This record gives sequence, C-alpha cells and structure tokens, in this order.
Amino acid sequence: MITKTRAVILRETKYSDQSKICSVYTREFGKISVIIKGVRNPKNKLSGLFSAGNVIDLILYKKSNRDIQIVTDGNLILSPMVPAPDIDRFAILYRIIDLVRHTTERDEKNLSLFTLLTGTLEQLYRNGINFQQLYTWFLLRFISILGFQPSLRFCVLSGTELLPAVKTMKLKELYFVMNPGGLSLPGASEECSAKKYLIPVRLATLLNALASTRLPSGDSLKAEPGDIETLWHLLQEYCSLHLGYTRPSKNLSIVSQILLK
Repeated sequence: MITKTRAVILRETKYSDQSKICSVYTREFGKISVIIKGVRNPKNKLSGLFSAGNVIDLILYKKSNRDIQIVTDGNLILSPMVPAPDIDRFAILYRIIDLVRHTTERDEKNLSLFTLLTGTLEQLYRNGINFQQLYTWFLLRFISILGFQPSLRFCVLSGTELLPAVKTMKLKELYFVMNPGGLSLPGASEECSAKKYLIPVRLATLLNALASTRLPSGDSLKAEPGDIETLWHLLQEYCSLHLGYTRPSKNLSIVSQILLK
C-alpha cells in the first residue's frame, strides 16, 4: 500500500553503504521504523531530509507484516536548522524527541500526541522563544496525554479545592506529590509516605498557568528562569516515575559537533 503521512524524525541510523533507517513518529501510524535507500548519496533528492528533529511529509510503501517500512519520497516541512542552528534549541529538541522515542510503543496511533509534538517543534524552531518554558509546558501536556495528568486545582490527597484553601489558610507552600501525582495541602500530606517536594505557592500557580496555556510563544508567561528550571526538573522526575523513562545525559559538546557538521 502506498500512503502519505506527516512524520517527525526521532532517530537516524546509517545502514549499508548509502542508506538510513529512521525511527519516526507519524500522524497516521504512531511510531514506526522506515528505511530510505541511497539517501546518504549527496545526489539523492532526499539527502539531508532525514535528520533528527525534521518534520516531513512521507510517501511510504507500507506493509502490515513488515517491521521496517520503505520510504519512496518526502518533503521537508520544518527543520531545527531554520532560521539558524542554535545549541540551546538543539538541547531542548533532543530532550523532547528522546522522551517520545523511549516512552511510546510501536504502531500505536495517538493523534493528540502527534499534534502536541509537531506544535511544540513549530514553536521551538521560531525566533524569540523561551526554550525552557516551552519544554516545561510540553512535559506537562505530554504526561497528561499519556494518562498521568497531575491534579493541580484540587488537593490530590483530600480533594479540597486549593486556591480557596491557600487564601483561607494563608499558605506560602504546597507539596507536589509524585504518586498519586499532583499538588497537596501540607496537612493532607503529613501521613503520605510517597515522595513529595515542598514548593512555593508561586510555582503551583505557574504550573496551573502552564496547564491552561494552549501553546506558549515567546515569553508569554512571565516567570523567573530559576522557577522554570525547578518545574522542568520536577516534571522530568514525574515522567521518570510514571513512564519508566530516565533521560540519557546529553553532552553539549556533542551537540556542538552536530551543529558544525
């Protein structure tokens, strides 16, 4: 069957003399593996198209009983090299595509996840974007789409609505409980043995703002860089616990070498 689908390149591997095998996340089929024959030949019209982070339209010769599908044509839609390569952009990009590659199953279509991934990359490849803020937003949406949405409006342990309780009790801190996931009032957390972190109310407010933002652009949410960094570390640990994923450490010097190729 010849079919067309939009896809994000998650990983590329050299194969044979001039070919590549790529892991891609597609709109119609979820995560699949594809082979692009002869693509490493500079004269091939698809040369340079199948690089990690690129968003492309693929033409596939697809068979349901085959583990690796054959690419017959493609067209570039988005690239992290446009408008210009940026080491901070690439650092965030590799976090995102590693997360998707390691926590999704083969051949499981998830249109919501595909839309989140491509929408996030479209923002990431623009100028004037707060990369860390976008990544934090992505983590929160990603974990929610996969069924582990943390409770942010109500205490995850008692069910009490948090905003009125914070005002009435004049609280300055709340707990973020890892399992079950979400914010908790200090009193409700006293007998909870699960791993938890005490965070300022302003971080809880920022989490709620991120959760209600459709897609952040630029510095659409005003927050201190340190607060954003704290939240994405918190959400990465939350992903690790619920999805069984530990992000491989990335050496930025390796990313620099990639950009200089």
